[in-house]
Amino acid sequence: MAEVQNQGNGQQEQDINQLLKVRREKLSALQENGKDPFQITKYDVSHHSQEIKEHYDELEGKNVSIAGRVMSKRIMGKASFCNVQDLQGNIQSYVARDSIGEESYADFKKYDVGDIVGIEGEVFTTKTGEISIHAAKVTLLSKSLQILPEKYHGLVNTDIRYRQRYTDLIMNEEVKKTFVMRSKIISSIRRYLDGQGFLEVETPMLVSNAGGAAARPFETHYNALDEDVKLRISLELYLKRLIVGGLERVYEIGRVFRNEGLDTRHNPEFTLMELYQAYTDYYGMMELTENLFRHVAEEVCGTTQIPYGDEMIDLGKPFERMTMVEAVKKYSGVDFDQIKDTEEAKRIADEKEVHYEARHKKGDILNLFFEEFVEEHLVQPTFIMDHPIEVSPLTKKKPDKPDYVERFELFITCREMCNAYSELNDPIDQRERFKAQEEALAAGDEEANTTDEDFLNALEIGMPPTGGIGYGIDRLVMLLTNSPAIRDVLLFPTMKTLG
Repeated sequence: MAEVQNQGNGQQEQDINQLLKVRREKLSALQENGKDPFQITKYDVSHHSQEIKEHYDELEGKNVSIAGRVMSKRIMGKASFCNVQDLQGNIQSYVARDSIGEESYADFKKYDVGDIVGIEGEVFTTKTGEISIHAAKVTLLSKSLQILPEKYHGLVNTDIRYRQRYTDLIMNEEVKKTFVMRSKIISSIRRYLDGQGFLEVETPMLVSNAGGAAARPFETHYNALDEDVKLRISLELYLKRLIVGGLERVYEIGRVFRNEGLDTRHNPEFTLMELYQAYTDYYGMMELTENLFRHVAEEVCGTTQIPYGDEMIDLGKPFERMTMVEAVKKYSGVDFDQIKDTEEAKRIADEKEVHYEARHKKGDILNLFFEEFVEEHLVQPTFIMDHPIEVSPLTKKKPDKPDYVERFELFITCREMCNAYSELNDPIDQRERFKAQEEALAAGDEEANTTDEDFLNALEIGMPPTGGIGYGIDRLVMLLTNSPAIRDVLLFPTMKTLG
């Protein structure tokens, strides 16, 4: 049986090679006859497919020109039909020998699925009621030398889809819609923040000190300076410098890089947005976040009721708010307000079979309980507030509970969507936090921060009370496009290089 299968695969490969050979021969013939499509430098497009269909009443009987990829052809003697796909969708074209001329029609019949053409002609409706273009001229704009996946089965192999996103976009209309939506989501975010008086800025990607988050950085070498540098893991420390400089509301949307694993929610390089607003706190960030999410959902999706998997996410009603201690008590039955110290926290973790490391303190163990018992329940929008100081090195302490900080994370569909602080602006306290991080690094925590002296200098000059927040743009796009994995919303996700 295996031998028969191998013979079948060999025959299929031979057939494909023959088809590819024929396509190159067609290109050579065109070039020899002075019809090289790769010599064409431009084509004037007057309309797109969906535009023609939506405005048919105005365009019926008028001449238009479209351009796109041939997705199917039906040759019927002296007349043929082809389907052309452009950015907006597909439209049918009726191509007749008497309309475009005998030589042009002979050329058209040799065109392949995948070729890119320009079609000029009159808008009309066929007898079956399909809006179409009656071609007066067909121009070959680019010759496809490869073969597209079979039309009815499409491109379903996810590894090939991610590696060859260009083919995926051609064959899967829903994929194209997702990435058009992604662009609209980011544009909507920018419009909202610009309207709120925020300034969009840009900060360095190559840094000597990769701080602002708990993550292991990528490292590289700057030849001109003969200096080792890192790729940024967050945008935070430079944006705060701008708050010190008097730019009261700033944001940046950009790539950050974290040397970590890949799964349905993580990619080593991803799009992060961070914003900082002077003279507000984490409650101000909650209000901004609710308003931003509703604005984007309504503008891009037309509703605040967002389907995701089997759930309907309601972005229209006020988001639930719970402290981390309250959430852990609700879902695990353990009240960390009643736990006196780290020793007792470790004993209860042992009882509940929550794994921890020797260096972990009471606050670290609270966070582990949250991850173990709570996250899976947070489907609808929920702000988890007041994190332990051990996991929040850049955040203001709560005046009445100094073991906790003014921080929240927003969870939707059991995923963290954003992370916000009342920013720490006390340089003396900040130095102590950095020192604690250095100790954690020495104890084996590869994700701990190191001391940033220039940032401390900025804080000593003086930073006003400030609210700050970081949004995972990719996860927001996943939510609003009902995409199950981060790779589905990244045009070119990280993939292991094929041998």
